[in-house]
Amino acid sequence: MRRGLLRMSGMRRAISAAVLVVLTAMAALAQDESASLKFLVIRDYNGKPVRNASVVMHPVEKNGKQSRGGLQIKTDPDGKANFDGVPYGKLRVQVLAQGFQTFGDDYDVNKPEMEITIRMKRPSGQYSIYEEHPGDKKDQPQEKKPQ
Repeated sequence: MRRGLLRMSGMRRAISAAVLVVLTAMAALAQDESASLKFLVIRDYNGKPVRNASVVMHPVEKNGKQSRGGLQIKTDPDGKANFDGVPYGKLRVQVLAQGFQTFGDDYDVNKPEMEITIRMKRPSGQYSIYEEHPGDKKDQPQEKKPQ
């Protein structure tokens, strides 16, 4: 009976050691395939930081579609936001801040550390079909060019 308990105890140790080795290897592999991203969000027109901007990150699948889920972080008073553990691959970044146009672009995360500077623009006027636009030829037939 005692010998059976010793075998069980030895087996438990061996299994525990094997699980520990597998978990350590997985953690090391995950570290190799993830990055630390540093964002700097500034005003396009004067280079000053944009505080409290929402930086939204979504993984992008191979077919170009945005994956479900995502993560949102906010910029500090210096316009900076950091996130560690971003998996390598395509990442869609959107930045929203009150008083600015929404920014969006895809990035290829392929280095352990990446710094991304985002320049936020002021909103531009909307184009209206009801306003006069000099230079537009409205309701005029297009002239055919001689062949």
